[in-house]
Order: sequence, then structure tokens, then C-alpha cells
Amino acid sequence: MTKNFMIIVVNLRKKEAVTVQKILTEWGCFIKTRLGLHEGVLDQCSEVGSIILELVGEKEKHQELTRKLNLLAGVNAQYFEIPVKM
Repeated sequence: MTKNFMIIVVNLRKKEAVTVQKILTEWGCFIKTRLGLHEGVLDQCSEVGSIILELVGEKEKHQELTRKLNLLAGVNAQYFEIPVKM
């Protein structure tokens, strides 16, 4: 058994955030947990944001989501499978 995670770094947050959010919404059935982080607030917002996903479903779908996100300029997505020891 494994736990499946993806870490996404959005380097051009103001430019790509809407597209990233749209893709994640389309793939929402495969996302169990989603956590978004970025430095700064109000008038000090950062251009770099991070998103951590816990994924469910088929590995092939996770890899396809990773591929789609990595097609965007300024977005770097990495997929991880972590074994669960019982």
C-alpha cells in the first residue's frame, strides 16, 4: 500500500494561478487533500506559491495530472508515492 502525493510550485503565481486552479478543479475527484501556501499577504503577496496534494485513484491519472501541470510556464509539479508500513 502507498500514499500518493504531489507538490506543485507555481513560480509565476499571478500569471498561472487561475489556470492551475482550473486544472485542479477538473481533476478534483482524484484530490483527497489540498493545501495551498504562499509567502506574504495583502500588499506583500509573493509570486511563488506551493500546493500540496494527497491523491487517490489510479497512478496513471496522477501522472497525467503531473504532466498537464508541468506544461504550464512557471509551474513545477512532482509526484511521489510513499510506502505505508503496516
